[in-house]
Amino acid sequence: MIEVKWTSRALFDLVRLHHFLEPVNGRAAATVIQALTNAPDRLREHPRLGARLEEFDPREVRHIFVDTYEMRYELHHDRIYILRLWHSREDR
Repeated sequence: MIEVKWTSRALFDLVRLHHFLEPVNGRAAATVIQALTNAPDRLREHPRLGARLEEFDPREVRHIFVDTYEMRYELHHDRIYILRLWHSREDR
């Protein structure tokens, strides 16, 4: 089975999103974070599920959407690296 590794930047994004959502709705914040942390489980079985982002060639960087959140990840041999997370309305 493919191993999933979270980059420090992706972990920071999780914390940042939680800190933004929690004061408004703690239950929603927990639900979103849980959905984002569980999303890579699908990628273990279907690593090429997400669309490839050609601007990163030759690296194999792809993205999926988890509700209204974008998750970027990179396939590298037998590993998936979760690179970044953000809400689709965020100015990035």
